[in-house]
Amino acid sequence: MYDVIIIGGGPAGLTAAVYCRRAGKTVLVIEKAAFGGQITWSPRVENFPSVQSISGAELGDRLTSQAMDQGAEVELDEVTEILDGPVKTVKTDSGAQFQAKAVILATGAKPRELGLPGEEGFIGNGECFCATCDGAFFAGRPVAVNGGGNAALQDAVMLAEKCSKVYLIHRRAEFRGEEALTEILKGKANVEFVLESRIVSLNGSSELEGVTVENARGEKRDIAVEGLFVCVGREPVNGAFAKYLELDGAGYALSGEDCLTGTPGVFVAGDCRKKEVRQLTTAAADGSVAALAACRYLDSL
Repeated sequence: MYDVIIIGGGPAGLTAAVYCRRAGKTVLVIEKAAFGGQITWSPRVENFPSVQSISGAELGDRLTSQAMDQGAEVELDEVTEILDGPVKTVKTDSGAQFQAKAVILATGAKPRELGLPGEEGFIGNGECFCATCDGAFFAGRPVAVNGGGNAALQDAVMLAEKCSKVYLIHRRAEFRGEEALTEILKGKANVEFVLESRIVSLNGSSELEGVTVENARGEKRDIAVEGLFVCVGREPVNGAFAKYLELDGAGYALSGEDCLTGTPGVFVAGDCRKKEVRQLTTAAADGSVAALAACRYLDSL
């Protein structure tokens, strides 16, 4: 029996663990993949307060160590179900069961990948999902952006200020994003639109060296780039817990800045929540808010 079980071991979940432990609550953090979350994919992090520069993997290790040093327990497993009640029962893929009076869902949102052979090896080695996070590392170098919505256009605008060349690759003849952003990009001499094209191959050995695109006529073209920013959407990891959450059309939890849900004793934090900005700092902020809300709930029992 724990006071709080936190599902998800990224920045939101680990921050929540620290706050709960400092409030004297017993805590278990269950993570299905890698403690530290998706930030562990990033080769360098330079936008986290007080840290000049650090690898994503090292930052993830530090967050995990901090939570464990405070007394949080950790478990590497995938949660498959929560049984609600005054005491929540959390079931995992391995068949284990844990109980707690409160649960914090910090399951995150995963970026949609391209689904190409060998892609996993390039993630963090040239393939990125956030220009705000990783764009500065490609200053003066050629990059590509894949996507046609506002996120892709905004990333391309940002990268055009830093990179020697930006190829904006989109499978349709027109972008889905705002016309104003498209006009800005048309005025950038170092931006090239590669329309009605899709990426069919990622090229390189240990580091990304380029992509191969195929257009609507079946013609292929090799483009030499050192970075690829994939902006084809994100998927919140809320499916297994949908009955305890109100979700929007994209599957994000409809919870405000208070991180509350409609289920007593269940809280939500981080990228799985509907929000405007998804960064390390906002995930950590959510973790602290959800933890304090959970502690208030426990103290009221």
